[in-house]
Amino acid sequence: MRQETNFGDLPQENCELQSSRVVIVPVPYDGTSTWQKGADKGPAAIIEASANMELYDIETNCEVYEHGIYTADPIETQGSVEQMVRAVRETVQGYLDQNKFTIVIGGEHSVSIGTIQAHANHYNNLTVLQLDAHSDLRDQYQGSKCNHACVMARTKELCPIIQVGIRSMDACELKAIDKSRTFFAEDIHNRSDWMADVVSLLSDNVYVTIDLDVFDPSIMPSTGTPEPGGLLWYDVLKLLKMVAENSNLVGFDVNELCPNDTDKAPDFLAAKLIYKLLSYSFGAYDAKE
Repeated sequence: MRQETNFGDLPQENCELQSSRVVIVPVPYDGTSTWQKGADKGPAAIIEASANMELYDIETNCEVYEHGIYTADPIETQGSVEQMVRAVRETVQGYLDQNKFTIVIGGEHSVSIGTIQAHANHYNNLTVLQLDAHSDLRDQYQGSKCNHACVMARTKELCPIIQVGIRSMDACELKAIDKSRTFFAEDIHNRSDWMADVVSLLSDNVYVTIDLDVFDPSIMPSTGTPEPGGLLWYDVLKLLKMVAENSNLVGFDVNELCPNDTDKAPDFLAAKLIYKLLSYSFGAYDAKE
């Protein structure tokens, strides 16, 4: 059954699969989260909030929805996290084979493993840029190598990574972290020069995985594991714009929204973030045409 709404509540001609350059894949999975549950409701909350966005982006002077944004049916899985990862990987690979710019929205961070695997298989010379409060470098956690705490450990097996906004980790992750490619939140606070350093580490093709707890809880309280001392809206946007301008952004995911019925602002922030990153990527493309 098709969803009653699509991302952005777009006109029908702008959300058909065949004509759309962008595909959004919702993955309402919350099987391995270890504190507050509810991330499985995140994709629906993002799509609902997106219906209230203005579709013209002032900063980039574009209406990126005109490229077409197709909202796929949610990937539903009642099985293991490994089964979910496989389903995401196969679904995303199918859209990449159709030359679609593919975005996954979660769900908790384990949903990123499958889509990163698909992109790493599809693109050469790939770097994954992680925006997150947590390093997620455990080799395994609670008996699984696909736990949300293991996302970047699995990613490092595929391609180089860069980590931004990190401010929480376990001692067991120290041996896995590369401090030359890690931008801890306390080190980049109230600075912007570090962004050029991030860009200098990027390869030709870049995939971005965004755990919403990278943001400070003052503007993003609706996550399963909020951490104080996070990045703010314009910090993240400035970095993402620089990434889009200096590399080929091939895809991204946004995850870990744990919606709160009494506060819709975080839902809207997540929806707007997706649209802004699309505007940076396709807006730059439009400017070159």
